Amino acid sequence: MYTFDIAAGSKAELYRDLAGALDALTAGESDAIANMANAAALIYEYLPDLNWAGFYRLVGDQLVLGPFQGKTACIRIAIGSGVCGTAAATREIQLVPDVHAFPGHIACDAASASELVVPVVHDGRLIGVLDLDSPSPTRFDAEDAAGCAALVALIAPRIAG
Repeated sequence: MYTFDIAAGSKAELYRDLAGALDALTAGESDAIANMANAAALIYEYLPDLNWAGFYRLVGDQLVLGPFQGKTACIRIAIGSGVCGTAAATREIQLVPDVHAFPGHIACDAASASELVVPVVHDGRLIGVLDLDSPSPTRFDAEDAAGCAALVALIAPRIAG
């Protein structure tokens, strides 16, 4: 069992500590699924006000559900569809304060109100996306986007396969 001392202070401290914990959890582990599972569990446990945290993996020409924490989820998402598919298609972070206003939003959990999706890219190749949902509108901000981008940068080579 792992125990981490994650700061309850600023977001910068929180993401710094999460990066250290994620590094400790995944260093030396070559199994992509195990690394995604531990990353999703860590994020879900320590980031406040989430109702879903996990990965969608690029398999062929679509996103397929990977390790996650939260309610059951959509299994397959077409590239370009919804928030996750848009992040995959554009390879750009999607910071959505109100998912109900996002064209083509896919509602896997009706309780979700805001979403942050970070593309996972390694050596120029899209691997998948990290998807975070919250029941609170405007839950995520630029600091969350930057913090999650740093977490994704850390784990991308460890889940690239």
